[in-house]
Amino acid sequence: MYSRVRGILIKEFLHIARDPRTLVVVLLMPVVQLCLFGYAINTVVDHMALVVDDEAHDAQSRALIEALQNSGYFDVAEQTESRGAAITAINAGEARVGLVIPPDFGADLARGEQAQAQLLVDGSDPNVAQTATFAASMVVQARSAGLVTTAIHRGIDLRPVVLYNPRMLSVMFMVPGLIGLILQFQTLLLTAFAIVREREQGTLEQLIVTPIRPWELMLGKLLPYCVTAFASVTLALAIGRLIFGVRVAGSMPLLVVLSIVFLLGSLGVGLLISTVTQTQRQAQMVAQFILLPAMLLSGFIFPREGMPWIVQQIGLFIPLTYFLQILRGVVLKGIGVDLLWPEIVPLAIFSLAVFALSAVRFRKRLG
Repeated sequence: MYSRVRGILIKEFLHIARDPRTLVVVLLMPVVQLCLFGYAINTVVDHMALVVDDEAHDAQSRALIEALQNSGYFDVAEQTESRGAAITAINAGEARVGLVIPPDFGADLARGEQAQAQLLVDGSDPNVAQTATFAASMVVQARSAGLVTTAIHRGIDLRPVVLYNPRMLSVMFMVPGLIGLILQFQTLLLTAFAIVREREQGTLEQLIVTPIRPWELMLGKLLPYCVTAFASVTLALAIGRLIFGVRVAGSMPLLVVLSIVFLLGSLGVGLLISTVTQTQRQAQMVAQFILLPAMLLSGFIFPREGMPWIVQQIGLFIPLTYFLQILRGVVLKGIGVDLLWPEIVPLAIFSLAVFALSAVRFRKRLG
């Protein structure tokens, strides 16, 4: 068994080595994407989920919360009991922004003093962070102007705190997303192409009549592209670290394990494509039909909060949507399974189900 799998592995690596142009594209793609997306993408959103820690519970604090919600930029998602609980909600992805109002907020305004409030912003997405900071500042300035005209001589001092990405650099947002995009693109597209190419050339039928078992053939066909994908991811992480200073804040073993879970789903989709197409052109068209919506609707480029509700629901059926939350949670926020399980569970269900289905169909086609 070992020698048969080794033969398929060597064969696939030789295919890769004999096509240097494809190999160069595969290895340089993360570099080019990192530079392009890291500097070029810039979007804004509204209706951001806001978690509130209102320790004052007075008319002035309620008026401030209402003003933020009425602006259209914020939707109050939850009321918490402490600043730590608000940060936990942001870590878990339940909110993008937190507002902390101290107990003496209304009393300070009533005495004509300046009242302070703190805005906690999820800086893992700089577009959201910039929009949230700007919008909240505008609302507070308008609110302060209104207070001055009602004989309260000093307004509100809102102090934004940007978490995870204080300088709000776009590259901090793009590097984790590129990991997911690279894993999906290379495993899905290259796997489908490799198997369809064998069918076009007639060599797949030659492999079928050999003593090799279907699962051995599948393992030998898939493993080289897994190795290539992880090599590209390693290169992207290295470039992000050396050039842009993006460090993995969380657990690297956890990131690897969850990447493998996502990888299973991408490999499964690639195998499915290979079972429903006969030519490489057909495989390319089907792959693009899958990859383009995944890139646009998953939150890789455009924040999902800015999408219509129905589009957000469609995005929930895209595995990359969950994997991007996992990547940014581990790489930027340093959080673990305790906060990531709402993303891990649906991702694991999809990946295992699709890979199992594709493996069964692939073996039937070989039979």
